[in-house]
Parts: sequence; structure tokens; C-alpha cells
Amino acid sequence: MVALADSQQTRVRDPQPNEAAERRSALADIRNIGIVAHIDAGKTTVSERILFYTGRVYKIGEVHEGTATMDWMAQEQERGITITSAATTCFWRDHQINLIDTPGHVDFTVEVERSLRVLDGAVGVFCGVAGVQPQSETVWHQAGKYGVPRLAFVNKLDRKGADMEQVLLSMRDRLAAPVVAVQWPIGEEENFRGIIDLMRMKAYLFDGDTPGLNMTETEIPSDLLIEAEMRRTEMIEFLAEKDEAVLEAYVADPGVSAEVLAQALRRLTIRNEAVPVLCGSALKNKGVRLLLDAVVDYLPSPVDVPPVKGFHPKDHSPVLCETDDYAALSALVFKIKTDPYYGKLSFVRVYSGVIRKGQNIYNTRTRKRERLGRILQLHANHHEDVDVLYSGEIGGLAGLKQLTTGDTLCGENHPVVLENIIFPEPVMAMAIEPKTQSDRAALESTLHTLEEEDPTFKVSRDAETGQLIIRGMGELHLEIIKDRMFREFKVQANAGQPMVAYRETITKEAEASHLFEREIGGRGQYGHVVLKVTPRERGAGNDIEMKVSKDVIPAEYHQAVLDGITDSLVTGVLGNYSLVDISVQVVGGGFHPVDSSEVAFRTAAAMATREAVRSALPVLLEPVMLLEIITPEEYMGDVMGDVSGRRGKIKSMDNKGVAQIVLAEAPLSEMFGYATALRSLTKGRASYSMEPKQFETVPETIQQSLLSR
Repeated sequence: MVALADSQQTRVRDPQPNEAAERRSALADIRNIGIVAHIDAGKTTVSERILFYTGRVYKIGEVHEGTATMDWMAQEQERGITITSAATTCFWRDHQINLIDTPGHVDFTVEVERSLRVLDGAVGVFCGVAGVQPQSETVWHQAGKYGVPRLAFVNKLDRKGADMEQVLLSMRDRLAAPVVAVQWPIGEEENFRGIIDLMRMKAYLFDGDTPGLNMTETEIPSDLLIEAEMRRTEMIEFLAEKDEAVLEAYVADPGVSAEVLAQALRRLTIRNEAVPVLCGSALKNKGVRLLLDAVVDYLPSPVDVPPVKGFHPKDHSPVLCETDDYAALSALVFKIKTDPYYGKLSFVRVYSGVIRKGQNIYNTRTRKRERLGRILQLHANHHEDVDVLYSGEIGGLAGLKQLTTGDTLCGENHPVVLENIIFPEPVMAMAIEPKTQSDRAALESTLHTLEEEDPTFKVSRDAETGQLIIRGMGELHLEIIKDRMFREFKVQANAGQPMVAYRETITKEAEASHLFEREIGGRGQYGHVVLKVTPRERGAGNDIEMKVSKDVIPAEYHQAVLDGITDSLVTGVLGNYSLVDISVQVVGGGFHPVDSSEVAFRTAAAMATREAVRSALPVLLEPVMLLEIITPEEYMGDVMGDVSGRRGKIKSMDNKGVAQIVLAEAPLSEMFGYATALRSLTKGRASYSMEPKQFETVPETIQQSLLSR
């Protein structure tokens, strides 16, 4: 990989005006990056090689052996998948790399979401055989939502059917990504033996499957020189279209220097106008050291990205948080974890200012100060004490009991609220109860702890049966939660079968009025609310609006009305499922100068909402999943027939060598046990992945059957 200017190669020794002199690393030498991809694309394997080459570990851990450093949970080691995002810090070419390895399974998409919220750059790992897969698309678009610059690493090029060209085409087609290949493989499939660096026009050959320590730089083999020249010309033309410096150099001399190209590619990558594509085989230790060079050369430091935006908690005026050690503190809590040694551990990204051990920090959500005890540098499930976290760094805070995911930490005299993280709603539910009465307190405490850790895990109590109901993103999510309760927290409980978490909505506009007039405890209670409900687009969420003057309902009762409406939307009128995609407008009402109270208006608003919803033709909604099935051609008929029998719709079919890729949509309620059914249909030769797509109306006959149970 091309080294940029000297100031980019080595750590800046003299502190800049915005840097404290005692920093471990200069701001320009920090890279906050995440590894994101579809399940089984090789994220954790890439992470393990990064840790080895940077000297963070001295023995490479393997996912398939259950020894990967970043997959430290027992459940991860047993299943060979990443469940929770793990953070670590390592160094390469005098640059500090704060690395987060994220899960690929859709049930744990929250881990990707909250990691991308605080990262400056990401490495997307793509399978050289499968190319862009459904969860690859999801995480790519998540990164795009937060404007995170990305590199792409095409992995597994030593496998049968691997095709670099096809992966590039699928990235352009399915991701609409401005990809540009900066490397090209030498050899295909089992003959993959090296990489051509198109910047410097050098070849790197690897000695067998050793840990890449015997990588040799050499001239490009003569039989590949013409193709390499063609690929380099494509790269230069791509950069010349977007960068004036390259265009000027290209007009003067078509053989543009590697340094000019690399500097232009860095600028374009940081602006999200280019995605450099690299290649290799992480399991066979090929290409990861060159990927580390690319992370240093092309991904941004904290000073290269725009300052994070926040707002003042009182007047909501905008606040910009510049990356500066001497600025007022602003930091975001993006993850909570329960540690057996440290207790409650809060993962934070410091955007401006510094966090020092022993200082008081202000939480804008709770409006309270807390004194900071221990600060930790993270390394998977092992942590090291440090005295301070500087701007641009990621670390852990131990022992702060009132923090939760999404909290902003700042100075009390410079309050700011940073944009919170929006998490998807759970789609699956399960009843749970303690085995004995003595287990009840431990069960409720454990569920509260797990709910704090995971914003997509919800706990509620059924109003009719009194049962505890836990909700999550899928069968695997709830299975992991249950397993952690039994093994990690030693709680004894009985769990029911997973159930689909349905929703309710309305299909037409309706209006209702409710007058609450009672005498309670010798005092009159009066509240009158008139409101209108209107259906919204699917996925738009709920919207509540006060459209009455203070003369109709006094201002001191507005919050009580809003609270009453919010309460009533939690449980619907058909099957007590939450109501979604509804607009509620308060359009009228009345008050009594003596008897009106917050309780009366809250009750009137809740009752009016329920009456309006009953009149608005409510219907049930069910989660519909997007399926990608990879199957041998001879089983296509059986697979498609089975999907149709599950109320599924085939969206597309694609030929990928000897395999067929089927994209379909199917209701989650029909997909229980699908893994077993697919194995049976195809003699174990097919695989599938599934992710939530949207909520859709339940067919009337099925709705009647569900509600009659």
C-alpha cells in the first residue's frame, strides 16, 4: 500500500493547538474503525489477523476453534458467530487503531448500529464467492446513514467460485457504491497466491498459508502486466473524474505518480465519494497487512470528519462539538455491559474535551452529576486502567450506575445533547417465569440488567395474565438471552415458546371525544378531550400533535394529555399489541376552572384515543422477513414450493455458478423451524439468511384465527 506524506506515516510528536501534550497518540494518528459484514463473511477472522500483525496478541485465535480473542463470550465460542461488538486498541505504523468487531447476524443488528454511530471509518468485508449478501446491504446502508467512510475487503478469494470482478459488479449494482479497485488478485480460487498493488504497480506474493510474515514484494508477473495496466488505468480515470489534482497530473502525464493518486483517494474516501476495494484471504493470512496500511492511508482521523452536532437541552439551539482536547466535554455512551469484575461498564466515545479519573461529569438525560471512578482502555473482555480519555478516543467508564445507552456526558456549565441512536423494534416475544417464588427477585433483576445492556431487548408484563414477556429481534436473540440468564447470571426460570410480536394499526380516519367527570375522594375531577386519529405510511411511526389553543385546554394540562395518548398506544384494542403508524391530533376539549386536574386529562385522552382507534377499522400487522436462500439447482422447485406454502413471495432468482440464489419475502410467523425444513428438503446442501423487512397487514382469515385463540 502506498505510504502518504511523512506527516501521515509517523506520529506527530509536537502537540497541535487542539491537542494535550501528554496524549498517547496525536489526533491525526487515530483511526476509530469497525469491521462490518454479513454473517460468515470473515469479520472476526480479519480482526484476529489485525490483532496479530499489530502485536496485540501473539497467537492467532480461530473462530472455528472457539479461540478468537474478539469472540470472548461462551455462546460466541460455541456457535462460531459474533454476538456482541468487541472493542480493542492496537497500533500500526505509529497510528492508534481503535477497532470494533461487530456481529453479522441480523438478530444482533443493534450492535452494528450503535458501533457505527461512534466510528469515523469502517471496513466492509465481502465474501469473494457470495459477493453482496442481505446483511451486507443492511450494514452498508447503516454506515451510509451515519456518513461513515468505508473501505471494502473482498475476502475468501482462495475458495472455489471466488470472483473479484463479480463482487465489484454486485457492489455497484446492489449498494450503488462508488467502488474503485486498488488491488487485484494474482491467481484464482486454490491458486490465489498474491496481490497486485495498482497504486505502485508492485506484486506481493505470499509463502503458503503461514501467518503472512513471509510476504514478498516483487515485480508484477509478465503474464499479468497487461491486465494490471488496464486496471490501473480504470482506477486513474475514476479518480480523475472526481479529483482535480489527479486530472491535472493525468493530462500532463498518463502515468500519474502513486503519491498523487493515494492522496486523492484519501480525500475522496473521507468525503464518501470513493470506496477503495482491497482483496485477500484472511483465514490463509493473505492481504490483511496491506489492509492495515489502507486503514492508515485512506480512512479518516477524528480531525478529518465534521464536528459532531448536538443541541442545548434548554433552548434546543445547535451546538457544534469540535475535536479539541481544550474544548468543553462532550461524549456519547454507546453501549452498556455488565462485567463480573468492574460491574456496570459504559462504553463511550469522546468527541471533545477530555474525561479524567475523579472528575465530575454531567448527564443531560438525568440532569445529575456523577463522580468518575475508573477509566479503562478496552481489549475484548480484558481492560487496562488509564487516567484519562482524550477527544477522539473510545474507552470504558466503570461504576456509573445511572448511565444508559445514548446518554450524553458533558460539563454542567456547557450542557449539550448529542443525537441519540434509534433502534429497531423487537419482532419476537417469549413468556418467562421463575421456577420458584424465591427466584422471582433474581429473575427480575437479571432481566433489568439485560434490558439495560441491549436496547432491542424489552421486558413487559401482560396486563391480563400477569406473565412476564420478553421481546427480541429473533429466535437466536431470545435463545442467547435465555442462555445467558441460566449460565452467566445463574437464574432458574421456565421459558415458553417464541411467539411473533404483532402490532396494530388503523386503516381510516376517525374522531372521538371523551369527557371524564368524576368525584374522587370528595374532590371533583374534570377533563374533556376531542381528538382525531389518522393512518400513516408503514414504518413512519407514531405522531402526536396538540392542535388546540391554551384557551381550550390550559398549557399546564398539555403534557398530561400527551402522556395519556402515549399510554393508550402501548396496548391496542384487538389483541393488546402496541399501536404503530398512527397520527393523533388533539383538536378540541374543555376544562373546569376548579375541578380540572392532570389525572382527569390524562384519563380522558387515553379513553378518547381508544374510542377513536376502535372506530378507525383497526387491523393486525405482522413482521415480514427478507429471505436469501442459496441452493443447488436440483432443489429449486422444492425450495420455492416450500416458501410459497409459508405465504412467501419469490422476488427474484439469480444463477451463481452451480448454485441458485432465491430472494423472497415471508411472514415471520411461518418461518419457525425453517432451518430444519430447508436441511431436510436439500439434504443439508442449502443455506439461508433472514432479516426483518417491514410490517404488513395480516390476512383477515388468519387475523380472526389469531384473535379467537
